[in-house]
Amino acid sequence: MADVHSKEVRSYNMSQIKGKNTKPEMLVRRYLHAQGFRYGLHNKKLPGKPDLVLRKYKTVIFVHGCFWHGHEGCKYFTIPKTRTEWWRQKIKRNKELDSQHIKALKSNNWHVIVIYQCEIKKDRREKTFENLLSHFSSIANV
Repeated sequence: MADVHSKEVRSYNMSQIKGKNTKPEMLVRRYLHAQGFRYGLHNKKLPGKPDLVLRKYKTVIFVHGCFWHGHEGCKYFTIPKTRTEWWRQKIKRNKELDSQHIKALKSNNWHVIVIYQCEIKKDRREKTFENLLSHFSSIANV
């Protein structure tokens, strides 16, 4: 099925999608900052340019959009009805890159945390943040 938008409209729509400082990312950042954690942002020297880098804990955090990163079993991840094969390939490639980046980071002894946007929705946020804190307390006790 062909795209329902012209090339120009599609290009504009895609250009409006943020890759940094998204609402889910900002929620994680605010929470960690309020808990006393300090971090760097979008470090270009690390594979995948992690959203947050906590050097003290040798930990990186990726805050992924469920759609863009193909969060399996999530209601926010559905393949569009137009250009379906193109989207399948696009999301497949995103997942491959995610996997490569995580593998490279772990091989350099980084702890990697991936948080999906659905895990920061109001009904799941508290549990997600509790798990995040328990990760840091387990590292601190090692």
